[in-house]
Amino acid sequence: MFGNLFEEEESEGFSSASPKERAAKGTDEPPPPRGRSHLCGIKNQGGTCYLNSLLQTLLFTPEFREELFRLGPQELGCLEDKDKPEAKVRVIPLQLQRLFTRLLLVDQQCASTTDLTDSFGWNSSQGTNQQDVQELNRILFSALEHSLVGTSGSTFIHRLYHGTIVNSIVCKECGNISQRQEDFLDLTVCVCGVSSLEEALWNMFVEEEMFEGTNLYCCARCDRLVTAAKSAKLKKLPPFMTMSLLRFSFDFSKLERYKETGRYSFPLTINLRPFCEQTDGDDTDFTYDLFSVIIHKGGCYGGHYHVYIKDIDELGRWEPPDEDCKPKTQIKIKEVKEVCEPKLQEDDPLSVLTTIISQESPKSVLIDQLGQKLMDKIGSSWSKKFRRQYGPIGKFLHSHSDVFMLVSNGTRVALKANPPSPATECPAPADKATEPTAAGSATSDREQEIKPEGSHWFDLNDSTVTSIRESDIEKQFQGKESAYMLFYRKTQLFRPSKALNNPLYKVPSQLIQMAQDENIQLQQKREQFEASNNTVELQLHLAPFYRLDNGALQPISTEPSGITALSFDRRKTVGDLRLTIYQMQELWEGDMALTVAKSLPAGLHLYNTLTADDVSLYSVGIHTNSDLFVWNGREVCGATVQTGAEWEPVLLTVVRPFLGEDFEQEAQNGIECKQSKCENGGPGLKREARGFAGGATLVEVREALGEPKESLLCQRQRGGKGGEQGAGEGGGASGWRVFPPDDMHRTLKDLSLKDGDALLVLEPESLDSR
Repeated sequence: MFGNLFEEEESEGFSSASPKERAAKGTDEPPPPRGRSHLCGIKNQGGTCYLNSLLQTLLFTPEFREELFRLGPQELGCLEDKDKPEAKVRVIPLQLQRLFTRLLLVDQQCASTTDLTDSFGWNSSQGTNQQDVQELNRILFSALEHSLVGTSGSTFIHRLYHGTIVNSIVCKECGNISQRQEDFLDLTVCVCGVSSLEEALWNMFVEEEMFEGTNLYCCARCDRLVTAAKSAKLKKLPPFMTMSLLRFSFDFSKLERYKETGRYSFPLTINLRPFCEQTDGDDTDFTYDLFSVIIHKGGCYGGHYHVYIKDIDELGRWEPPDEDCKPKTQIKIKEVKEVCEPKLQEDDPLSVLTTIISQESPKSVLIDQLGQKLMDKIGSSWSKKFRRQYGPIGKFLHSHSDVFMLVSNGTRVALKANPPSPATECPAPADKATEPTAAGSATSDREQEIKPEGSHWFDLNDSTVTSIRESDIEKQFQGKESAYMLFYRKTQLFRPSKALNNPLYKVPSQLIQMAQDENIQLQQKREQFEASNNTVELQLHLAPFYRLDNGALQPISTEPSGITALSFDRRKTVGDLRLTIYQMQELWEGDMALTVAKSLPAGLHLYNTLTADDVSLYSVGIHTNSDLFVWNGREVCGATVQTGAEWEPVLLTVVRPFLGEDFEQEAQNGIECKQSKCENGGPGLKREARGFAGGATLVEVREALGEPKESLLCQRQRGGKGGEQGAGEGGGASGWRVFPPDDMHRTLKDLSLKDGDALLVLEPESLDSR
């Protein structure tokens, strides 16, 4: 009937990392440690949030947890023997013990339920097809009871959770009472048409159903149809009461499912005496405290479960939710603003101007913008509103020098430190002195809240655990996200002081040892993963193997002997790296500087030098495949090296006209020569790739090329006639733009020249030939 009612929406809970993310992190990435709450979540296998919520509830039920841990290997067997035919191994309780131990003691953010669901015989598809958590509660208890048959724990589920209802029918003719008893594991209570749990229980166990009119009861004693009254009472109360709320219904007129989202309240403490057959005894015999609320978020065709749980044994570290302090701060700020900021009186220019200036973040306004801000504030200009009575705005400001002052060389107007307000006086100094006390009080309140006494509530949402307030439970009375199962515990149940803040309490020694071994393994894996994840591969370029040429560093030899590969932990400091390189280069003498380098088309270029020895490589931005240049920090082969982005070299194509008879000689020198394609013949062009420092001026470029001062440098016009390669070659100047004299003193970087750009050099003789 309910189909995929409990299938989990993709937006909640489980989400798997992409293959790229897994590859980046490594397949052996260990789980992270527990969060600030010190509590452990449970992984969502894909639609198993209903199972996670129930398991967390059972874990935080102290009596259930201790009954489970009381069963030892003598009764349950060992998982190592489960494949032996002669061995009797009770897999379900053993896996549940292990899961609870991991949730209590293993330092990981979340645990896996895969081993437990495998013990149920669930395959992968059954694990991801979400069921009803109310149904699962019965299935899990039934499977556990069946698995414990023949052990000392065979009855503990019955003792903790099973109760008895007695149904009675009283004949109104003879008074004969017909009774029938039935056991219950949980009470299924109606939501439709009622507003609270108490009202639903009243309808179930106090109100009588009458058999009358055409609907009569056949009395065995009277042997005829008679008027009768039917009622039900709670005969035996278990230590734990589970209430299953009927949130989902079926509309037979519309033939569709719907969820009851109306308000349905339930108490934190409930007295069940009015609903019981026997009402003698103390109130503690009938009183229960709420300790778990399983919540369903969503609609009829999909949703997500999470659970609010009361930490009875105070196993977690409760902190006040972050938003608790925000409203107090906001209220405080609002109160201060209401007191200190002048109240706006639109007919009073002093009130308007002081309000405008006080609301600006720098507490001052540009004088030429004051008129516009006034218009924005009151919808009218100064000239129209105030000029006739008060004169120009500048004159008004000067006439109220006790309120306003000019700052920033007379360009801005600000309020003096304590200007008199025409509408509201600011608090006196004595009042202001009370503000730190109030702030201190708020801080004190927060410090007291961080160290709470007694049990507190947490929201366990799959792998995420967060602190909540008890008042947050009221938010689950209604709406699409609302309570679905309620778990109550008898108030009279006592917890020993040894159990408080003690996750080891009653955990068997062999399971404690298992948790300790897993913690050691996890720590080792984390250390190995961190070391592997922080190891970077560096390329060390040694200065003796380089020379400065054409604005960049070039290797002296084609042999790769000047490059050394080094694997290093980026968490270590620059000083550690320098010491390691010193040890590698036994013959190194003098200072050693490590400078970040980068291979560019023009050659190797140096950027920033790592100077702070106590800073980690990670902090200075060193990553894998980084290039580092090892030198003395001043020169390479006697040549001074300019570093930094402003000196980044540019590889330009230098173009010169050439005569046809020079073709063979130029080709032998490795210079590209190209015959003209113009119909009228004429000179061709020769091209040569040359690197220049980005901080060099065109004058310096011309000098580096060995050209006389009379030579002209030209740039290809972008998007012009000569925009395509080879265009404009006919006369050597078509499609080119001559750099004006002012540009000759600008740097290549300032001129935005980039790698591959062409630079035409026109020598005096080539100009004469034209």
